[in-house]
Amino acid sequence: MSDSETVPSATTGAATGSLPPANAPDSPPRAPGSAPALPRPALEIAAGYAFTGPALDLGALLWDGTCLPDAQIRIPLPMLNRHGLVAGATGTGKTKTLQLIAEQLSAQGVPVFLADVKGDVSGISAPGTMNDRVGSRAAEVHQRWTATGFPAEFYALGGLGHGIPVRATITSFGPLLLSKVLQLNQTQEQSLGLVFHYADQKGLELVDLKDLRAVVAFLTSDEGKEELKGIGGLSTATAGVILRSLTAFEAQGMADFFGEPEFDTAELLRMAPDGRGTVSVLELPAVQDRPQLFSTFLMWLLADLFHDLPEVGDVDKPKLVFFFDEAHLLFNDASKAFLDAITQTVRLIRSKGVGVFFVTQTPKDVPADVLAQLGNRVQHALRAFTPDDQKALKATVKTFPNSAYDLEELLTGLGTGEAVVTVLSEKGAPTPVAATRLRAPESLMGPVDAAVLDQAVRASRLHDRYAQAVDRESAYEKLAAAKPSAGARGPDEMTPAKPDAPKAPHASKAPKEERSVVEQVAGSGMFKSLARSLGTQIGREITRSLFGTARRGR
Repeated sequence: MSDSETVPSATTGAATGSLPPANAPDSPPRAPGSAPALPRPALEIAAGYAFTGPALDLGALLWDGTCLPDAQIRIPLPMLNRHGLVAGATGTGKTKTLQLIAEQLSAQGVPVFLADVKGDVSGISAPGTMNDRVGSRAAEVHQRWTATGFPAEFYALGGLGHGIPVRATITSFGPLLLSKVLQLNQTQEQSLGLVFHYADQKGLELVDLKDLRAVVAFLTSDEGKEELKGIGGLSTATAGVILRSLTAFEAQGMADFFGEPEFDTAELLRMAPDGRGTVSVLELPAVQDRPQLFSTFLMWLLADLFHDLPEVGDVDKPKLVFFFDEAHLLFNDASKAFLDAITQTVRLIRSKGVGVFFVTQTPKDVPADVLAQLGNRVQHALRAFTPDDQKALKATVKTFPNSAYDLEELLTGLGTGEAVVTVLSEKGAPTPVAATRLRAPESLMGPVDAAVLDQAVRASRLHDRYAQAVDRESAYEKLAAAKPSAGARGPDEMTPAKPDAPKAPHASKAPKEERSVVEQVAGSGMFKSLARSLGTQIGREITRSLFGTARRGR
């Protein structure tokens, strides 16, 4: 390439693999009637993003303070299941970046899950509005902007807020996640695991908070002391602490989040009739003051998906991309067992076709073992006003590959809607670090009207399935039925009712013939106890996962 040649687009230059000679000037002259040529360092960066397959368009390259629209920065679609990080200080445009990526995933037939903490992502369902800022940004990055709404489904934890209620049963939620919500220490977390183990063995299904509270209360009562002795390592004092934590948690109005009908995470994989992926938006403004709760619920959704989905290996496009907003809340004060479970889930869920993007302020909010698995990075501006900020900035710079930029200076000087990007190429290698002016989302950048949102929720085919809570017979009712009897009975002496049978005032012993059949088949007390439990309870001990979550009788 001679000094006078120009590169009209990054794609053309990279396709040939040609680069200017080493002694070429950094800013080649512009040929008459052509687009400005790319400086040599910018051309080398742009060549790393000239993918041949389907990709998401993020924006245009920034070099030396100038936007170069002929150098487009992109993410290969097949690499979206290699996970990612969207980071940056408050107000730098992280939410709009999520919206931009979610739109393009939906358009390419990939379902998306978004946690809407501040309530400003619902606009993805409505066409955007052209204004001077949007028009200017589109022109700067050579974006053909078209106002477009995308198919969306809205959910709300426990039905608090605008959305279809999302609930989980206590037994499915599991001891590790529940310990995080209750803020138990490591010893108490392990003890809660023993309580779950006991309930599983005895066929005491833990559907809601009052079920778990009833089991712990029974174990700490005079009638249950003998049962407590049989659970190794669980002291009366620790059980009492757990009981008080549960009572306080329930008193704070947290009971609505647990129960039935339990949300089926397969709903997150739905496609719209026109072939676009559905964007599932979990509305969280009503519970944003309960960060431990909603961040842990997000992890439950991800863990449940992990259990359900089959192995698919590398695929042409992800089955789902899951955006984990306010990710630092998940890792704060987490036990080692909890962090190990997160690391293992993130590592393995890629092979099931699910991509996970953590969204937070700085990379240091994410543990190193998790951060090492995130192949795609969109880093918005960072602030450096305090010594702690300076330390965080230096730590962030060290997490990037070698770069042609002065990243410390660049990261503090980025404007809103600008970011430093590095992703995995189609061959799985990291692309060069690229300062990027991001495209404008084509959907509404802000919330839709509450009345419109409620109307969309009521019109959903999922509304009738999940709207009304159901309280069927479970551990609480079984233990309550046993109390009035002469001489306290433990769970082994209770016969669970059939799922459709009406609640009986007193639980009766199983017929002698039935017990003898169970004894003949099972041959042990443990299997006899399991065989007495409801169909969904049988074998639950075997099917608990990394997080101690349980499968739904699959």
